[in-house]
Amino acid sequence: MTDIRPASRHAMPPAGGICGRSAVDLAAAIRERRLSAREVMTAFLDRIEAINPKVNAIVSLRDRAELLAEAEGADVHLAAGGAAGPLFGLPIAIKDLAQTKGLKTTFGSPIFADLVPQEDEFFVERMRKAGAIIIGKTNVPEFGLGSNTYNPVFGPTLNAFDPGWTAGGSSGGAAVALALDLVPLADGSDFGGSLRNPGAYNNVLGFRPSQGLVPGGPGFEVFHAQMGVEGPMGRSVRDMALLLDIQAGYHPHAPLSYDPQGSFLRSMAEGPAAGGRVGWLADLGGHLPMEDGILDLCEAALRRFASVGFEIEPLLPDVDFEALWQAFVTLRQSSSGCGLKLLYDDPAKRALLKPEAVWEAEGAARLTAPQIHAAAMRRTAWHRTLLGLFERYDLLVLPTAQVFPFEVSTHWPREVAGRLMDSYHRWMQVTAFATLGGCPAANVPAGFDARGRPMGMQLIGKPRGDLAVLRAAAAYEAALPWKIGASPEN
Repeated sequence: MTDIRPASRHAMPPAGGICGRSAVDLAAAIRERRLSAREVMTAFLDRIEAINPKVNAIVSLRDRAELLAEAEGADVHLAAGGAAGPLFGLPIAIKDLAQTKGLKTTFGSPIFADLVPQEDEFFVERMRKAGAIIIGKTNVPEFGLGSNTYNPVFGPTLNAFDPGWTAGGSSGGAAVALALDLVPLADGSDFGGSLRNPGAYNNVLGFRPSQGLVPGGPGFEVFHAQMGVEGPMGRSVRDMALLLDIQAGYHPHAPLSYDPQGSFLRSMAEGPAAGGRVGWLADLGGHLPMEDGILDLCEAALRRFASVGFEIEPLLPDVDFEALWQAFVTLRQSSSGCGLKLLYDDPAKRALLKPEAVWEAEGAARLTAPQIHAAAMRRTAWHRTLLGLFERYDLLVLPTAQVFPFEVSTHWPREVAGRLMDSYHRWMQVTAFATLGGCPAANVPAGFDARGRPMGMQLIGKPRGDLAVLRAAAAYEAALPWKIGASPEN
């Protein structure tokens, strides 16, 4: 087992130059007119033209001439003394589960293959106002179901390290686009690990914010449990903080949302966390089946964490983890499953749903009010348990996934370490604990196995402790012996 960074088996040409620079640096260079928005747009479009056909990360790409004209307009605006927001001139592709005004949003479903929304998601609107130039969408699994990015509209997205492997999901297109320098930063969403798993599978960072920090909408049920959240992905913690500053904050149409206490990016200037106490959850005392090598890589990564001042302690909370998982399944079906049931009830649309969507819809139809109430009470108990743990620990850590990236033709693992999986998402049970707790959680790269397959680990913080998690991730990032991403020069 090794955690030394191998060469990319894609043999992709290195990005270098503009596309290899951080989003923070690129935004500053455009604002200060050291680079033009047109130069930046040209560089990324050239990179996309060369690389994207090999991986299918970006879909619904807008016309090149139209994008260059928009970039030139940004340069004219700046030359005339116009204001430049934090994302001014940056080319960004939005995850295809998020509505984008005037730009096709398919959810990876043939039912919505031609849908062009008339309004933006709240966070997309904020990104536009911050100056981002939306160039297209990033590919997703159908309705975001499952951690393997493929759908009948656009086909599969391939891993940044090997075209035979899955990219993970559901933010698989976003993770691959980042890893191969097709975009400077990316948005994603996360219910069952969708910002974390593809980050782990492509050696990039993904951050699931605290419940309510990034408002969902406009189509989000305002008083729902908010287990699904929007958040940033990046090639550095500072880049994620830049995007989170734009995404986060109260919105009157999302009454469970709230304002952060200051800027995450400015707070990062104070430096990374200077240490803390970490509870290492590992495989929860054998409850979670893990592919051989994952725990070894994470334990090596924890030693790296210890080298920057963190104290690591094994931890096994006294919790019925199987009952907690069943609560997760129930609450997921009571939200996304009920939405899918509206499509399922139409026989013509039902025929276009993949089996996982049918499973969620049929499960939702069987739910009773007492079952949903019991699941919510179980979730409440877990939240209280977490609050107690965070009185003793600054972070809880466990692997990001239970298997390494697998063959892209395998829809989902039917077995992990000799145990049969009873649903399409059981193999991602490891991500449910932060989701149920409403906790911030960052995926950070943990290393590579002997076959060059990437893996990550989750840094989980107390609810609304987002800045502390980002600062801990920055401390860990500084100790990495390889560069985040997948270009051959790493």
